[in-house]
Amino acid sequence: MSEQNIFTIDCKDVYLREYIIDDLDQFHSLTWQPEINEYLPGWNVSKEQRKDWLTNYEIPGNKQFLNTVSEGGVIGELRLRMGIILKASGDFIGWCCTGIKEELPSPNREIMFAISNDHRSKGYTTQATEGLTKYLFENTNVEMLNALALIRNIPSNRVIQKCGFIFQGVIELDNERYNYYKLGKSEWGVKV
Repeated sequence: MSEQNIFTIDCKDVYLREYIIDDLDQFHSLTWQPEINEYLPGWNVSKEQRKDWLTNYEIPGNKQFLNTVSEGGVIGELRLRMGIILKASGDFIGWCCTGIKEELPSPNREIMFAISNDHRSKGYTTQATEGLTKYLFENTNVEMLNALALIRNIPSNRVIQKCGFIFQGVIELDNERYNYYKLGKSEWGVKV
């Protein structure tokens, strides 16, 4: 795939880039980091499973999402999964995604993220989350975004708060307690 056909969002020190098959090794390695696995169990699948998901679901799903945006921005239940790429090295250091979280009340579009333990506390996740939020509010019909973080996941809660999401309360999903946040397009517009 040529560089011109790869969708990116510039975010200061990092950029968001739609997944490509060349991400497989770095992506797979990240999902096995204990810090990521602790907060996102189930992401640490075999490399063969990750390749299947990338090839057959995530990459084609991104293309469908981006085509829908180019045709008017009514994205419905489509998902967008973006790698967080460090500009200085070109390394895949995490991901920032959006999709429907069925366990939440409608409108239930969620934004979620993860970053390598080598790149935490540097502002990269905040930059990526703000970049994806801006893209969604400016280019799609999204009016409300949700974010969840396990109560004990202090770094993720901080990122969500820095990005302007408003605390709604604590919810329980799969026997885990999460802080639940929302950010409306109207509140986001005031923040900027």
